[in-house]
Amino acid sequence: MNLPELWQLRYFIAVAERLHFGRAAEALHISQPPLSRAIRALEERLGVALFARTRRRVELTPEGERLLDEARRMIGQLERAVLELRGIASGEQGRLRIGFVSLADYGVLPGLLKAYKSARPGVTLALREMLSPEQSGALAAGELDFGLLLPPVSEEAGLEHITVQRERFVAALPSRHRLAGGRGKLAMSALAGEPFVMVPRDIAPGLYDIVTGLAARAGISFNVAQEAIQMQTVVSLVSSGLGAAIVPGSVANLGRRGVVYRELADHHPRLDLWLAWPRGTLGGAARDFLALARRGAG
Repeated sequence: MNLPELWQLRYFIAVAERLHFGRAAEALHISQPPLSRAIRALEERLGVALFARTRRRVELTPEGERLLDEARRMIGQLERAVLELRGIASGEQGRLRIGFVSLADYGVLPGLLKAYKSARPGVTLALREMLSPEQSGALAAGELDFGLLLPPVSEEAGLEHITVQRERFVAALPSRHRLAGGRGKLAMSALAGEPFVMVPRDIAPGLYDIVTGLAARAGISFNVAQEAIQMQTVVSLVSSGLGAAIVPGSVANLGRRGVVYRELADHHPRLDLWLAWPRGTLGGAARDFLALARRGAG
């Protein structure tokens, strides 16, 4: 099919809107003869007459009226597409798919999202609460742009990362627990013999190893009475009296009734939360999101 060129459609629209070759030529900043030749060439290419010409006036034929509607629509769509592409390249528009563990929602995530939406209101954020192993797989498969997850992550996933949150642990106790009303920091050894609620190691190995290491250094056995894969569920089970829990400090922001949090006196490693993304070139929206996260982490 012998389709018209984009410049031919622009020339045609200029004449069709003015119904005057001289004024159309002025608007296009060309002389009239090349414009007339271009319109004739367009008519020959399409095999139809687009204008009815007399010495005194120029009118659109029915075929010309139809082409005008379609040409305007096509040009408009192309212009919108170009603006959208430029917006995506500049970071002003686009879509980011972000996975996050529940722990991020108690700490860094709300502030990061608020700051980003304030800076880039034209970017759509698609958020998915996911466990860290699920995020790692989704990032590697290109199903997520960013993930807020707990390390470690397999090197085979091909991810880059920065640390955006680093925190100490606290003891979460039922509000009627014998140690709930104490003052000052709580020694881990005081929890000897207590049943614990814990996230399974295969879900969060880094978190699990820090907590079990705390118990080992305190010389107490770590009796896991109940496991839960979500931190809010861990805290809910604590509030029900099923055991104590050692949780990251930001979990206290959850505000669950029936739970008291006490800072630990024991020295221990901090828990890192990573912002991870697939290795490679980032688009404009992603670059801005990462830059904002870096500033916040700094």
